[in-house]
Amino acid sequence: MKTKLFTTALTLISLGLASASAYAENLRFGYASNATPTVEAMKKFAELVDQKTKGDVTVTFFPDSQLGGEREMVELLQAGLLDMTKVSGGLMESFAPVYGVFSMPYLFDSQEHFYNVMDNPKITTPIYESSKDEGILGLTYYDSGARSFYTSEKIIRNVEDLKGLKIRVMQSPTSIKMVKMLGGSPIAMGQADVYSSIQQGVLDGAENNEFALTIARHAEVAKHYSYDVHSRVPDIVLISKATMDRLTPDQRKAVKEAAQESTEFQKKAWTKAVNDAKTMSEKQFGVTFYYPDVSEFQAAVQPMYDELKSDPAKYKVYQAIRQQAESK
Repeated sequence: MKTKLFTTALTLISLGLASASAYAENLRFGYASNATPTVEAMKKFAELVDQKTKGDVTVTFFPDSQLGGEREMVELLQAGLLDMTKVSGGLMESFAPVYGVFSMPYLFDSQEHFYNVMDNPKITTPIYESSKDEGILGLTYYDSGARSFYTSEKIIRNVEDLKGLKIRVMQSPTSIKMVKMLGGSPIAMGQADVYSSIQQGVLDGAENNEFALTIARHAEVAKHYSYDVHSRVPDIVLISKATMDRLTPDQRKAVKEAAQESTEFQKKAWTKAVNDAKTMSEKQFGVTFYYPDVSEFQAAVQPMYDELKSDPAKYKVYQAIRQQAESK
């Protein structure tokens, strides 16, 4: 593993040195496996950056976890070995605690509410800048859908059904707490290990959007998907602060504009792709979808919101998010 990381570092350093000049920049962008709309949005970002800078800034991708998992890529940003990545907002809680608000269960009322919040710079800009001291800045977000539970054997129709089940969660303290409050046994691990862990019985299931069933092929080992829709955690496009500081003012402006425009591109493609993934899961893999009464789940996690009041920074963001829903 150390040899692989050392080789990765040398490759990235070489690419960075080869492309560096007073005017031209090549942004090294690594990411894990993702649904098609998100991959296409990242490609759109690269196209827009190239257009807006007339070729002075280009993007080179390292896709499908070539450089490691999401945590490793954030750490590469911190070390200055990678310029950009795209990770779950849940993971970012480990680097900037305020991101934990996004993992709070039943935070958003709907997709429309989610978009209204995430498109509001008064709410998101302070969050994107909260990791500045860690050498990381948020640029924009991508929709990563609504997360629900899916299992290999036991069907989850109510909170009681979750008791004792070993459920994979993101490496997020808030997600871990949520599953515990619902009676499950949370196991934090990278996405790449989930399939084999369910297959071998290390996990009883996981929680994610419908694309986990198709892109990661979890539908081959988990046939029961329960729409409790407990969270909508955004994906966050990140850039190294050192990289952003190195760009000229015009280049920074172009990168920010391209990131925001790529989000609009992704949003338009997302809903159709989710519906296609669900149909594929049903017809090709034989997955059954269930629709439990979520009120029981909401009641079970209410103490998490009572506890949130003791964290002023997170609670302030939570209030802003809820006010956005109430103002509609």
